[in-house]
Amino acid sequence: MGMLLDSAGPASLYQEVVRSPYFVDKTAMLAELIPMLESNTKYICVTRPRRFGKTVIANMIGAFFSKGADSGELFDGLRIADYAGCQAYRNQYHVIYIDFSVSDDECDSYRAYIGNIKTLLREDLRRAYPQISFREEGNAAEDLRRIYSETGEKFLFVLDEWDAVFHMPFVREADKVSYLAFLKGLLKGGAYVALAYMTGVLPIAKYSSGSELNMFAEFTMANSPAFGEYFGFTGQEVDDLYGRYCRVCTDRKVSREGLRLWYNGYHTAAGDQVYNPRSVVFALQFNNLGSYWTSSGPYDEIFYYIKNNIADIREDLALLVSGEPVQARIQEYAATAMELKTRDQIFSAMVVYGFLSVDGGKVVIPNKELMDKFDDVLRNEASLGYIYRLARQSDKMLRATLARDTETMAEILEFAHNTEAPLLYYHHETELSAIINLVYLSARDRYRVEREDKAGVGYVDFIFYPYNRNEDGIILELKVDHTPEEAIRQIKQKQYMLRFAGRLGERQALAGRVLAVGIGYSKKEKKHGCVVEVLKD
Repeated sequence: MGMLLDSAGPASLYQEVVRSPYFVDKTAMLAELIPMLESNTKYICVTRPRRFGKTVIANMIGAFFSKGADSGELFDGLRIADYAGCQAYRNQYHVIYIDFSVSDDECDSYRAYIGNIKTLLREDLRRAYPQISFREEGNAAEDLRRIYSETGEKFLFVLDEWDAVFHMPFVREADKVSYLAFLKGLLKGGAYVALAYMTGVLPIAKYSSGSELNMFAEFTMANSPAFGEYFGFTGQEVDDLYGRYCRVCTDRKVSREGLRLWYNGYHTAAGDQVYNPRSVVFALQFNNLGSYWTSSGPYDEIFYYIKNNIADIREDLALLVSGEPVQARIQEYAATAMELKTRDQIFSAMVVYGFLSVDGGKVVIPNKELMDKFDDVLRNEASLGYIYRLARQSDKMLRATLARDTETMAEILEFAHNTEAPLLYYHHETELSAIINLVYLSARDRYRVEREDKAGVGYVDFIFYPYNRNEDGIILELKVDHTPEEAIRQIKQKQYMLRFAGRLGERQALAGRVLAVGIGYSKKEKKHGCVVEVLKD
């Protein structure tokens, strides 16, 4: 066993995952990889957003195939054990496992970084094959060819975080070209390659303008249905995990519905929805719904993608935060651009990095975990102009609503409309709904805000479910060219209040009031009207 060749690391790390209380068995993927071994489809690249289980899968592959450790007990009882012939492949290959995100803290040049990888690999090979006469001035690819020529042995490559090199501060443009050449020389056309499995965030071929790595088949979350169920958790898998949680946790703070709202909403290319795996596991393990996937910074990462073209992205951002999907042409190569300038480049990058989900040619903010970060952008970034100013009014709007101060509510809406921004022309109710989301943005700190929720005998525009049942619930109905009084009548006639009644299958009854809020806008008079009534004290 060496540092890179037949390392014990993958098996050890995967064993830790298997032993965790919220382990999800994804070993069926191994059965899909086995037919690709030593075939013309032996070059595989799977890309996903960070923390979507890529490294767990990479360790699983290394642990299963490597001769460096006997993983029989590790995989016994897992799904792969049910596949005929799996025993013939387990621990039968020399595995070269390289995690390209690993760098010495004192490394300050690409030459030193890649030189260390080359040295470790050659040392491992020469230690494992002392009978081979290697040229001192040779390289790893030549050494591998010599080994294959004299022994017939093939190697399985697992290359994790392949694109990490491109984000290292000391890597220059010329270094990126050298790195691609290194990968090409190591892998392309090598008879000694049994399988090359690469993973990372960004697609491989998009870095390559020529044929350096064109032997790889690429599988992305947005465009490739294959392997989709192995990255992220399916609804059934989360059901199973939640069942475990209920059996071991006596003081449960996490609901199944909470997991859906916070962490679901990503779409695979096959059209299935998947949950963010890291966040689900952490929420159950720590007994708390929170932001576990996003970075520690409040909104810096999201703003990085939009800062170069705020003018074109501003209205779309407001619609996204209101829960509306936005049409976009997703081109994954755009995520590699040094400067993201066009609207489609920005959305493409945000999809690749996991900040947006794409389905049917439209992008959407997938869940509450990400929605909270977008909210932070709107409330803290003055460069967003009128959207920022409206979001900053949201505390005042919520206070006025709870106090039934309809005059202040109307003033805030008039302020919004008088900004004369395109979004505020109210050609469609969607635009008015987006404004309502902006002026009630801070309400999301205290409420789960649902749009077009099924209630009574119809669908209400907005329902504000308080996280604290002692606070007031809010039912809000919008009307364009109708009065706010008509909106209130609709709330009553269609019995929207049943959503707060605590009936079977519904939310627990509120201890606080239920407020009916009617908001109307007259296109002719260009005026807003507001009415707030108490439906339940």
